[in-house]
Amino acid sequence: MNNPYLPIPVRLTKNFIETEDRLIHTFTLQFLKEEDENSFSYMPGQFVEICVFGKGEAPFGIASSPTESGFLKFSVAKVGVVTTALHAMQEGSILGVRGPMGNGSAVEKLKGKNLVIIGGGFAFTTLRSLITYILHPGHRGDFGELTVIYGARNPGLLLYKEELAEWEKRSDINLVCTIDVPCEGWNKRVGFVPTCTKEVAPCSDNTYAIVCGPPVMIKFTTPVLEELGFSPGQVFLSLENKMKCGIGMCGRCNVGGKYVCKDGPVFTKEELDRLPPEY
Repeated sequence: MNNPYLPIPVRLTKNFIETEDRLIHTFTLQFLKEEDENSFSYMPGQFVEICVFGKGEAPFGIASSPTESGFLKFSVAKVGVVTTALHAMQEGSILGVRGPMGNGSAVEKLKGKNLVIIGGGFAFTTLRSLITYILHPGHRGDFGELTVIYGARNPGLLLYKEELAEWEKRSDINLVCTIDVPCEGWNKRVGFVPTCTKEVAPCSDNTYAIVCGPPVMIKFTTPVLEELGFSPGQVFLSLENKMKCGIGMCGRCNVGGKYVCKDGPVFTKEELDRLPPEY
């Protein structure tokens, strides 16, 4: 990216209503120029700024995987001016993206390890990127056992339902889905993500945990992992502090001396323990 402030033009090719409450849409974007696509190199855990011309821009984690060529995917909740405009956009519309930004999920460090991936709500987007990357035939052998714990308030708010169903059929991933309270027709786990994590009790030996979700979920999940024997260096957290510029210039997302957009958004718990408890 030559000019970090200059958005790359992309076309909206799919605007899909992801959840039953219609508040989360999944967008598929394609680059207008082949050279832009070829130069856009990213890893799971990174994010971009999506520009809705005339409305503004906002940061979103990349839900697609580098193993999926030809498009970028994002799942976006309608919460403000930019996201409301984005939800209303017609397929074929032109948008801009700035990025990729951030440090990603340290994939090289995860190789050779068993992995426990824990997500809640629509923060599952970047975890979808990491899981898809790991499950790719060219990469699956680089990683050990894979356990995924994913929770939402109710079944209608789970993202990527078709993919979840496909993952459940596979023998190389242990997918555990949970909802907060009982619901008619739901025959899987019921309970909050931290409780479910404690019940699943993944072994911490030669294992890394990757956690992404609402702050309250992270707050109560990290002590559970500690009880299970995970050291702070074995736990990766993806933070969602408010970001604006995306390149560490505006200071909106700083935690102590770190910037979530530039030094993160993925940190180890060990790194965060040395910072003020602002996240």
